[in-house]
Amino acid sequence: MSDDDLIAAAREAAANSYSPYSNFAVGAALLFADGSVVTGTNIENASYGLALCAETVAVSKAMADGVRGGLVAVAVTGPGEMPITPCGRCRQVLNELAQLGGTDPAILCVGPDEVRRTTLTALLPEAFGPASLV
Repeated sequence: MSDDDLIAAAREAAANSYSPYSNFAVGAALLFADGSVVTGTNIENASYGLALCAETVAVSKAMADGVRGGLVAVAVTGPGEMPITPCGRCRQVLNELAQLGGTDPAILCVGPDEVRRTTLTALLPEAFGPASLV
C-alpha cells in the first residue's frame, strides 16, 4: 500500500468523526505487515476528558480483533493548517502495539499541503512498554 492510499484511508475515517465540541475531525489509519488497514476517528464526549482520539480508536479496533503486533505505518490527518501528530497518549498507545511486534512504524503526519514522515521512536524516544515490565 502506498503512503497516499494510507493517507486516503485516514481522511475517509475522519469523515466519520464525532467532534461537535471542537469541530476538529481527526482520522487515523494503521497499516499492518499483512497489508491490512484498520482505521479510527476521534469521538468526543460532553465530558471532555472522556474523548477518544482517532489513533486510540484504531488501535482498540485492531486489538479487539486479535491483532498483536505487525504495525508498519500510521497516517494521521486533521483539519489544521499544519501536519498533525499523534498526542502523547496516542504515541504511548501506538507504542504498546508496535512493541508487541518489535516494530518501529513510520508515522505520516498529514496536513493540507504537507506530509511529514517520521518514526514512532522519534516521536516517543525511550518509551515505556511491555518489555519494561519484564
